[in-house]
Amino acid sequence: MRWSKAKPHTFQGKFCAVLTMAMLGIPAANAGDDQQSYCKYVTQEAAAQRDLLLTPNAVAGVTQPNTGLPTQLVWGVSGSLSNVRKAELTVDAARKNCQLYGASASAQQAIQYAAATLEKQALEHRLELIQTASKSLDALVTTTTKMLDAKNMTRPMAFALQTTKIKLEADRADTQSKIAAIYTPQLSDKPLKELVAEKQSSEVDERRALNKLNRQNDWDVALSVGAHQQINPLLGSQGAYGEVTVSYNLASRAINKHLDQAVDAYTDWKKVQEGDVIRNSAVLKQQVVNGVSVQDSRLQVLEQEQKQIEGNLQLLGAADTTAALDFRNQLTTAQLLLEIEIGDATFRLDQLREFLERNF
Repeated sequence: MRWSKAKPHTFQGKFCAVLTMAMLGIPAANAGDDQQSYCKYVTQEAAAQRDLLLTPNAVAGVTQPNTGLPTQLVWGVSGSLSNVRKAELTVDAARKNCQLYGASASAQQAIQYAAATLEKQALEHRLELIQTASKSLDALVTTTTKMLDAKNMTRPMAFALQTTKIKLEADRADTQSKIAAIYTPQLSDKPLKELVAEKQSSEVDERRALNKLNRQNDWDVALSVGAHQQINPLLGSQGAYGEVTVSYNLASRAINKHLDQAVDAYTDWKKVQEGDVIRNSAVLKQQVVNGVSVQDSRLQVLEQEQKQIEGNLQLLGAADTTAALDFRNQLTTAQLLLEIEIGDATFRLDQLREFLERNF
């Protein structure tokens, strides 16, 4: 005799959807706090699902046996071996999802703030170059002032040095403003290629964990135990009942094959998905390569200008006339400004090349 029993409620589908949809967009917040908050959320979802799966269902109802017996009142509990396995796999899937979120967030931050970090370092180095040029210019101004006091230099010649000083201070202020406007969080010390590899590995692990969870729908062994009581007349006809049901999905082989193929398809999709770290990493690499080309061309032009200035300084030799001294000062101040640009271009070029070698 089979007794009717209530169908257990499950939100496995909802939980799997949460794990899947949560990875579609990784915010670039602080990696530590962000990951902890997200993992706490996923862990609590998994804990709720685990408790639901492990706890037997209380069942009660009324049934009319098909043997002509009076209507029966039944009550008892039911459980499932498949649910026990699902409980364990649900927690494992949540853990793998948490690891994937952390790996994705670290890689995404490294990509998002790479350009800002490089720019900030270059600007800080430019400040050092400006400081060095400013000291050299101060020494030249001191020498020129002494010559002005000795009537060997005119005031317009000294004013040209002051104009250069103004340019240096304006460059300093502009550089400091740019540095203040750049936000760069604490990033991982690992090279970007390692972060992307960890993200890819975590992605496969998370997909496989979800597939294992889905495979538990292929079979089930359900157990129900309880008691039944005749309703009318309510006499001493109470008795116990038990039921074991074994089920197997005949399409399991085909379903599992599609699940395995879905893992490979998901990995291939992530490699070309706009906004994913793998695609963004390739875009960043191309941007850095283009930056190397730009800085290399810039440096070549600046070095040609420097050679011209050095050649003019050699032609002047030992300046002994007012016009020669004035021309030397103009060449020297131009050389100071040019050294800032050459130093900046050299630093950026070396910086970009080092970044390429380390991260790709």
